[in-house]
Amino acid sequence: MSVSDPVADMLTKIRNAGMAGHEKVDIPTSKLKLEIVKILKTEGYIKNFKKASQEGANVIRVFLKYDEKTGPIIHGIEKVSKPGRRVYMGYKTMPRVLNGYGTLIVSTSMGVTTGKKAAEKKVGGEIICTVW
Repeated sequence: MSVSDPVADMLTKIRNAGMAGHEKVDIPTSKLKLEIVKILKTEGYIKNFKKASQEGANVIRVFLKYDEKTGPIIHGIEKVSKPGRRVYMGYKTMPRVLNGYGTLIVSTSMGVTTGKKAAEKKVGGEIICTVW
């Protein structure tokens, strides 16, 4: 079965695995997905990730992070730009997620980065997703 939006599928797998309490989740590899997972790691939303081979297909194995009291560290992860409606923002109008407590992931001309770093570099781009 083909997926029309692979990034949204990845975000849904991470969200569902966190709610189910899984230790890890496997996601088919792509450059964009790998960059998003790197940002999730640097921002502290996941423990770790590694590239692996499963049945001849390359996958990204994401190890989820949990808090003892509240459960998964990722309380919410939503796709903003969709295949039918792309959302672009300039650096001056970059939105904040939960008043700065969440993270905005943006695809810019300088690569995939967070909303804060894009505003610091004064570049806008396509808003991929929000994480909190």
